[in-house]
Amino acid sequence: MKVQNSRIVKSIDAAVTGLHFVQQIGGFSTISEGLDYAAGCDAGYQFYSSRGVLQSVLKYSELQARAKSVARKLASLGLKFGDRLGIVAETGPDFMAVFFGCQYAGVIPCPMPYSMYIGGKDAYISRVRGMLSAAKANAVVTTVELEEQIRAGATGTKCKQIISHALLENTPESDSNIRAFGPDDVAYIQYSSGSTSEPKGVLISQRAIMANANGILRDGLKITSTDRAFSWLPLYHDMGLVGFCLAPMLSQVSVDFISTTAFARRPALWLKLMSDLGTTVSYAPTFGYDLAAKRINGDASSLDLSALRIAGIGGDMVRPDVLNNFAKTLQVAGFNANAFLPSYGMAESTLAVSFAQIGEPVRVDTIVREDMKVKNIAVPAKASSEGSKSRSFVVCGRALDGHTIEVRNDHGQVLKQREIGKIYVCGPSIMSGYYGRAEETETAIGSDSFLDTGDMGYLLGDELVITGRAKDLILHNGRNVWPQDLEWVAEKIAPLKSGDVAAFAVEGEDGDDEVVVLVECRLAGTEERSSIRREVGKVVHQSAGVDCKIVLVPPRSLQFTSSGKLSRAGTRQKYLNGEIAEIETPAELEPRVFLQAAQ
Repeated sequence: MKVQNSRIVKSIDAAVTGLHFVQQIGGFSTISEGLDYAAGCDAGYQFYSSRGVLQSVLKYSELQARAKSVARKLASLGLKFGDRLGIVAETGPDFMAVFFGCQYAGVIPCPMPYSMYIGGKDAYISRVRGMLSAAKANAVVTTVELEEQIRAGATGTKCKQIISHALLENTPESDSNIRAFGPDDVAYIQYSSGSTSEPKGVLISQRAIMANANGILRDGLKITSTDRAFSWLPLYHDMGLVGFCLAPMLSQVSVDFISTTAFARRPALWLKLMSDLGTTVSYAPTFGYDLAAKRINGDASSLDLSALRIAGIGGDMVRPDVLNNFAKTLQVAGFNANAFLPSYGMAESTLAVSFAQIGEPVRVDTIVREDMKVKNIAVPAKASSEGSKSRSFVVCGRALDGHTIEVRNDHGQVLKQREIGKIYVCGPSIMSGYYGRAEETETAIGSDSFLDTGDMGYLLGDELVITGRAKDLILHNGRNVWPQDLEWVAEKIAPLKSGDVAAFAVEGEDGDDEVVVLVECRLAGTEERSSIRREVGKVVHQSAGVDCKIVLVPPRSLQFTSSGKLSRAGTRQKYLNGEIAEIETPAELEPRVFLQAAQ
C-alpha cells in the first residue's frame, strides 16, 4: 500500500523546549551548530534495506547524542584536535555518528569507500592505502566485514589504530574536555571522484561547507518545510555527503536512504520508495535515471511520483535523450519533466557550482558540431540540421549567489559568450586546497582565487554549458574531438550499453593523436565480433569524421571513478601499460565465459 501521508511534518513541537519549532534554512557557522539546532525537531535519517524494508531511524536528536558520545570516545582513544580519522562510509547510522562525532571532537573525518568496486580486493586495498597516506590518518573506523582489507591498506602508513564500530561502541567516554570545530576550522577531507591509488584529498573548511549548503538550500533547491529527500548516492562522494547528509540536516529536512549497492541491484527500488514515501527531492547522475527507467519493467503505472518537485542531475554529462526517455516512461506515474534540475559541481567547490531554474523545462542548446571542433565556438544550429552535423548540450544554470564563473582560453584570457574554453570558478565554497599538496593546490587555484575546474564549456548569458573535460579532449587532424561523441554513438549499437565504450587518444608516430576506442565485448563468435568492430568504426566515422582503432576488450575492463563515472585517463593508462589488452580468440574465451556465467 502506498504511503500517502508520509511527508515531513510542516511544524513540530521542539522535543526539549516544548516550543513551536521554526525551520532554519542554513545560516549556521559550523556543522555541529547546525546539528545542535536540528536536534530540536523530529526529522532525521531513515535507512531502508535492499528489499525496501525500513531498517533503522536516526532522528537528529538521537544523532546529536550519539555524536557527542563518539566524540568523547575518540578522545579516550587518544585522538586529539586536528588529527585525521578515516571512516569507511557505509550507508547507515554508524557512519553518521562517527562523522558528526568528529565535528564535536575536533577530529578531521576522511570518508572512504565502503564497497570493493571494480578491480576487486587488491585494488580496494591500494585505494585505501592511498587515502590513508594522503590524509596522514592517525586512525580509521571500519566495519567488521572490511577490517581485514583496511588493516592491509593501513600497512606502511602512519595509521596505527584500526577501530571497528563494535570496539568504538565499547570504548569508555573520556572525562577530559573536548573542543568542537569553530567557524575558522576544517570540516572534513573529501576525496575527489577521480582519485585512484594516489588520491588528492580536498580540504573543506567549515566556512566553505556552510556557504555551499546555504547556496544549495536557498538558491538551488529552494528548500521548504514540506520537503523530504531520498538518496542512494555513496556517502564518500561529495554529492552524497554534502547533498544528502549535511545539507538536509542544515535545513532540518528528513532523508530516506538505500545503499548504492541496493540501487545497483534494483534501480527501480529507488522509484518505488520515492513513490511510497512522497519524496520531493532526489538527485542522481544521468546514468541513474537511465538504469531506473530501463528496469521499471512496465510497472510505472503503479507508482506515484507527482510529489517529486526536484529530480536533480549532476555528477556527469547531462544527456537530453536519457532525460526524455525517463520522462516518457514515468509520465504515467505523474512525473513532471519540469522537475528535472540540471546542475554542475565538483568536490573542489565543496559540491555545487550552478543550478538551472526550478520548475522550468530543461534547456538544450544545439550547436554546429564543426564550429565547436574547429573554431571552439558554440554556433547555434538551424532546426533543420542533421544530427551528425550538430550537437546538443543541456544548460546547467547560473552560479550560486556570491560565486563567479568565467570561461578562459589557454592563455588565461576571459572569453566571450559562446566561446568554448576552460571553466574557472571563484567564491566562498572553494576548497582550502589539496591536503598536504601545496604544488597541486597552487596549480588548481590561481593568485586571483579562481579554481581551474578542468572542465570545458561556454556561457549563455550568465548560464553555464558543460561540453566535457579539458584533459579528455582529442586533437585529431587539427580538430578538437570530444570523446563523449564517439562513445555515445557507439553505445547505441546493440548489444552495447552505456558504460561499455571508452574513447581516448594516444600519440601516433607522426606526433598527432591516434584515436583509440575500447569496446567491452560479450560476444563469443568470430563473425559477431567482426561485425561489432565494423559497426563501431562505421558510426564513429559517420558521426565525427574520425578513423579510429577499435579494440575489443573483456567485460569489466574499463576503469570507473568512485562515483560511477568513466575514467578515460585511468583506462588509457591501463591500456598503455598493457593491463587492458585485445580480447582472446573465441576458442580461448568460451570456457571462461561459461565459468563466469555459472558462478
